[in-house]
Parts: sequence; structure tokens; C-alpha cells
Amino acid sequence: MDDQPALPNHHADYPGFAGVAGIVAALSMIFGRKGDAQLAVRLSAMEPGDTVVDIGCGPGVAVRYAARLDAMVTGVDPAPVMLRVARLLTRHSAKVRYVKGAAEAVPLPEGSASVVWSIATVHHWSDIDAGLREVRRVLLPGGRLFAMERRAQRGARGHASHGWTDEQATAFADRCREHGFIDVRLEGTTIGHRSTVSVISNSP
Repeated sequence: MDDQPALPNHHADYPGFAGVAGIVAALSMIFGRKGDAQLAVRLSAMEPGDTVVDIGCGPGVAVRYAARLDAMVTGVDPAPVMLRVARLLTRHSAKVRYVKGAAEAVPLPEGSASVVWSIATVHHWSDIDAGLREVRRVLLPGGRLFAMERRAQRGARGHASHGWTDEQATAFADRCREHGFIDVRLEGTTIGHRSTVSVISNSP
């Protein structure tokens, strides 16, 4: 039996995106991601006028989708190549901006967001506790955190392991509670042929 630990950030040491490989990765993330953005909007109860921060925004698919629904959106990503592609694909808009940063160091003021998303990126966070402290800091009271990952099977290897097992999702939910988030819940959803698991919680 595989004894894979229930670490929500089990790929924290994965190499960052850069160079030609980073461009290819960014371009591959443009397609087939609208369903993820739609799920983020629905489960985070995002509404027009919300201020959204998308941590690990990649090429900005969810950022642009939220902006089209009249949210003010900041995409945060540690990879300059992702931000370059995101800016190229985003029409000039007062509703969108992109900044270099990471979950553990979000370059935004305290209480600057009503919604924070992390779509298929928590498993890459270098430090879960630091990331959740930053999310609490930037969220307004009553703000919502939405974290989604592809559902992975225990013992999966390679690309198939990039996501969460049910145990890893539960571990992240428990960590949210430890950091004072309330109304924490898990929800499984199928998007096309992909099974996903999400953790949704509120800032007190």
C-alpha cells in the first residue's frame, strides 16, 4: 500500500516555469480552463463588484473570465513568463492587473480582496501556513477563499499526481480551520472528464 502523506502542497519543490518550456506550459493552460473559472465563480459566490485575487493565475484565463463578469481582478503569479503571456492575452482593462508574487508573499494591502482563488495551485505552494496567513491578511472580513485541485488517486505518479487526493483536500480544509477560517467545506465536481475537489471557506 502506498503511504503517500496527506500534504496539500506535495509538489512544493516542483521547478518553476521559465524559458521556452514555460511559454509552452502557459499556452497549454489557455485551453480547456473555462470550466475551472466558472466553478470558481459559482463556489466562491463571486458577484459583480467583487475584488478578486487569483493566486497562481498562470496565463490569466480565470482573471479574464471574472473581469467579464464585472469583478475587479488581480492575477498573482511567481513566474514572469506566465505574467507576460497573461498580459499579452488580456485587453487593456481597468478591471484587470497582474503582479509578480506568490501565495506566501502577496504584494497587496491588507483587506484588499473580497474573494481569493487558488485554482490548481495550492499543491505547489512552498508553505501552506504562510500562504493561509497571507490570504487572511488580504481578505476582507466575510471574504471567501476558493481552492480547487484536480482529484488525484493515492499513489499516482507524474502528471497524474498534480492535484489532491481526498486526504490532501481534507488536510488543507483542516489547515484552513486552524488559521481561523470559518464555514469550511469540501465539494467534489466533475468538469468535462475531470474530477475536481474544492475547499471553500470564509474569513471571519
